[in-house]
Parts: sequence; C-alpha cells; structure tokens
Amino acid sequence: MSGERRRGETSRSVTRGIFAAMAMTGMRKVTTGLGLLEETPPVEMAKSAPVFAPLIRRVPPKYQPEVIELVHWLYGGVGGAAYGRLVRSRRAWVGPAYGLGIWAAFETGVVPMLGLDQAGERKLTSRVFVALDHVLYGLILAGEPTSPERLARG
Repeated sequence: MSGERRRGETSRSVTRGIFAAMAMTGMRKVTTGLGLLEETPPVEMAKSAPVFAPLIRRVPPKYQPEVIELVHWLYGGVGGAAYGRLVRSRRAWVGPAYGLGIWAAFETGVVPMLGLDQAGERKLTSRVFVALDHVLYGLILAGEPTSPERLARG
C-alpha cells in the first residue's frame, strides 16, 4: 500500500474512531438513564484515577463533563488510528473483536495500573453494557471498507 493511501486509511480510521466514541456516548446516555450502567468509565476515571482526577479538577466544574467527553472522543480516535495501522483483515467480526479487546485491556491493564477497583465493584449488567458499547465502537470503526475505486463510482 502506498504511503498516501496508507495515510488516507489511517485518517478514515481516526475519524471512524471519533464517531464510534460519540456513538458510545449515546448508548451510555441511554444505559445510565435506564439504570443499567452506574457510571461511565470516562467519568469514573476522571473522578478517581490519580493521574486524571487532579487534571479534571483544574477545569471549571460546569465544563468538566464536556472535557471528559472530548478526551473520550480523542481516545476513540487514537484507538481508530491503531486499528487502521494494525488490522489488516476487514472481516465483519474483526471490528467488534477489536472493540472488546480494547475493553478487556482497559479492565485488566489500565484499571489495575491506575489503582482503580471499578471493574470489581461494577454490577454484572454494567459490565455487559460497557462490553456492548465497545462492540458498537468496533462495528462503527470497522465500517465498510472503502476503496478508491468505490469512491470514484460514487
């Protein structure tokens, strides 16, 4: 793959990652509103993670939810960039598997590293819905592969 085409693919993956994180936000709004999810992982991290909590406290309280969300979308874009660079297969299951992999890495790596106990304290229904919103992330991130020929056809 040429460098220009590779950069284009990475750019599309970043964009899809951001939009996928936005979709997760919508799903989480519904699941928290219905009481199926206690608190979203980005909010939990902003409140409790030793690295992030002091930073978010420096933001005026009325803007904290927006800053937390923007950071989550940025994280989604980074995950999209990694997907675009690392994943070669475009089979339907790869995107959701990637999303679940990110969730598993977060729960088993990031949470303990930051000293958070959220995974152990979270109800089973919350765990299921956090996993499902990562499946949604992967579905959107994977999207339908777009070739330059297909774009030219419109």
